[in-house]
Amino acid sequence: MRRKTLAVTGVVCALAVASGTLGRCQRAEEERPLAMEQTVSRKVMLVAPPAVKQQQAEAPKREDAPPSPDRRALFGAKVFNADSGGTALGLRGLGLKGAAQGAGGDTVMGIGIGGLGTRGRGGGGKTSVSVPRAHVPAEPLANNTEPSSDHAVNPFVTAAEDRLSTFALDVDTASYTLARRTILEGSPPPRELVRVEEFLNYFRYTYPEPQQEAPLAVHLDAAPSPFTPGNHLLRVGVQGKRLSISKRKPAHLTFLVDVSGSMNSPDKLPLAQRSLRLLVDNLRDGDTVALVTYAGGVRLALPPTGLEHKARIHAAIEELTAGGSTAMASGIQLAYRQAMKTLDGRSVSRVIILSDGDANVGPSSHEEILKLIRGYVKEGVTVTTVGFGMGNYRDTLMEQFANQGNGNHYYVDSLMAARRIFQEQLGGTLEVIAQDVKLQVEFDPAQVARYRLVGYENRNIADKDFRNDKVDAGEIGSGHTVTALYELELKPGAGDGLATVRLRAKQPRGETASEHVYRFPASALAASFTEASQDLRFATAVMGAAELLRHSPHAERWSLEQVMKIARDATPRGNAEREEFLKLLERTRALRSPVARRGDHTAN
Repeated sequence: MRRKTLAVTGVVCALAVASGTLGRCQRAEEERPLAMEQTVSRKVMLVAPPAVKQQQAEAPKREDAPPSPDRRALFGAKVFNADSGGTALGLRGLGLKGAAQGAGGDTVMGIGIGGLGTRGRGGGGKTSVSVPRAHVPAEPLANNTEPSSDHAVNPFVTAAEDRLSTFALDVDTASYTLARRTILEGSPPPRELVRVEEFLNYFRYTYPEPQQEAPLAVHLDAAPSPFTPGNHLLRVGVQGKRLSISKRKPAHLTFLVDVSGSMNSPDKLPLAQRSLRLLVDNLRDGDTVALVTYAGGVRLALPPTGLEHKARIHAAIEELTAGGSTAMASGIQLAYRQAMKTLDGRSVSRVIILSDGDANVGPSSHEEILKLIRGYVKEGVTVTTVGFGMGNYRDTLMEQFANQGNGNHYYVDSLMAARRIFQEQLGGTLEVIAQDVKLQVEFDPAQVARYRLVGYENRNIADKDFRNDKVDAGEIGSGHTVTALYELELKPGAGDGLATVRLRAKQPRGETASEHVYRFPASALAASFTEASQDLRFATAVMGAAELLRHSPHAERWSLEQVMKIARDATPRGNAEREEFLKLLERTRALRSPVARRGDHTAN
């Protein structure tokens, strides 16, 4: 479903982001007073994501999840009144029209939002939605205009009707980092930006290392849910083999840097330059670096240059300055030409693109760029994206670039984040150890009544395609870990064999996948949540926070206070990563209204 991984070499895109159209630019380290937000919710039906399994289309096996609030629909009704828009009635549906266009269609509700030069298009739904004509006072939009895909939340599935859950593994982390910056700057993240799997995979967990020559290992454990009495949580953890520096293949990197005027901000081009210098300092002999820039035109600032000329590489990075317009497509084409010069099948080649993500792509459309990326994947060149800045950051587009280019999607909001990607996890960032990695969990209907996969909504794969090696999936780099959580409704006596996990993956540049099977042991089921491992309890807190931030209908009775307590109890002293998460939860609580906070205390 995701990406085709036929080669080892690739292009990394580090994408820097323009300043906010509705707010001023601000450095990640700076803080401003927190704004209180009071949210009025409206119930709408869940919409099936485009990547749902084909079995759903054939027969309605899945049970509908409870309805969820749709803040975007509310904002559409508030901001676009009779003077600025209207309504467009479609066949069996309704589209709200902003400064763009609303039209009937096949989704439950569509919102067309137009503002500050942004066009929106809404689609109606199979079931009509009645919108009251009462006047709603205008409310300003949040200080954040990053668009993103709004995939529906996975519903509960009855195991007796569909016992298989199949998805592509994903190690992206951009959603967490972007949400962190949004919260620290005083606004809750838009629910569309919150991807549970990227929150989970941001953090480190201790999983057993793969044995012997195996590239991957699977860990299973479960415990009663602290959020929903009677339910359980199942964790599936995958650990990638760690390669030593001496075993890493040579890396040929092409940095593609957007130097247009919108990059002229401390948290964009300067931070990107510091990130690139950090990356260069962690390369080794045998690696090469090329540098391409683009604004109104494109320029080869540095041809492929070996690390023996590190001073020359640093000088080229230091000379970058921002100014002019943006033409991304031409820059990508030139970057690929440089990457092809070092393509030999025995090394890793990546291009790092720094862009505001809202580029004027010139004569090529975004779809044409994606087609170009897919074509070079077949040649052996891949793409990983890293975003910078706030405002017009196109999170969905950047994720698409990475997905189509067999790379990963990151977001850098500080030098600490850059150090994590380009220093601490450099091996996983540069070298893929397993490609087209798919996971299929089979639940025993005699022990599991219902289940739901939390997150991974845009990674779903049809069950029948699990053993189809032509179907695209995810990639795992050296030392990477992947974590997935399921919420289960167990039957009495459940334990040994309640789930069987199958993992399929290809070797880098391989054509045929190998498959390994892991059966859930009874000893992996904790009698109580407090008896569960520290890692499982912390992962539960991270999942709970993400579910609350994206207003999941399954988390309507969960509380932030409860999440904070779980995270606090699962954070050992001195673990900076987890301690930072605790502080982020405190900031999130401060953003909520007094009424919502009183509700949290009542829930406890």
